[in-house]
Amino acid sequence: MIRDITIGQYIPGESILHRADPRIKIILVMVYMVVAIILNSYTGLIILALFTILTVVLSGVPIGYALRGLKPILFILVFAAVINILTAKGTVAFSIGFIHITYEGLNAAAKLIIRLTALFMEVSLVLTLTSKPLTMADGIEKLMSPLKRIGVPAHEIAMMMTIALRFIPTLLEETDKIIKAQSSRGADFDTGNIVQKAKSFIPVLVPLFVSAFRRADELAVAMEARCYRGSVGRTRMKQLHMTRIDLILTIAMVVFASGLLYIEFM
Repeated sequence: MIRDITIGQYIPGESILHRADPRIKIILVMVYMVVAIILNSYTGLIILALFTILTVVLSGVPIGYALRGLKPILFILVFAAVINILTAKGTVAFSIGFIHITYEGLNAAAKLIIRLTALFMEVSLVLTLTSKPLTMADGIEKLMSPLKRIGVPAHEIAMMMTIALRFIPTLLEETDKIIKAQSSRGADFDTGNIVQKAKSFIPVLVPLFVSAFRRADELAVAMEARCYRGSVGRTRMKQLHMTRIDLILTIAMVVFASGLLYIEFM
């Protein structure tokens, strides 16, 4: 399960998404999220899912790897679908004892699964798998730079978000090592019910938190040793520039979003 988490990991490549400006990718992902939330018809959601698959193909990321990232959220998808099925009121499709399953509940659950799956794949694919952490931090800082006029620490916020994303694969690797070490000493993480499995992970959390605080302290010392003072006097070796690829992606997203909204409302 731990190895299936792909958030925060970067896959090197030369695809159109890899070469796109991070600012454009962030804006387009936000537009994608808004459109995905607005859509409520199966036609629009199916087109959204096909567009997501096309994005995976254009990114050059193996489809199996992209789909593998869905395993950690399967519980969330199933839980949300069950809640929708059990709570929705309407025409009863069938009953199991006192539980009544409605067509409206099944319909809402199916749409929810499609929407959440597409959203998760698009966000993880565009913002992490095809974007370097440093370039993503620069993009976030550039987009938030107008807020500096009202005292918002744009650089610090962007740096914290980038470090948090970058620490995800590091902590996952550390968790995997701790689990293997505990298993070699006789710890059992696979048998028992959900409560017993949760209790078995308590011995993993303590060394994991210790390791996380140690790594954070080492990172702070390394940044201070390099005279890091936030955005004050900081320069960049690589400047962000808009290219023809960014224009193509922007036009494609505008056409796609406009077409979907037209289908949804017209």
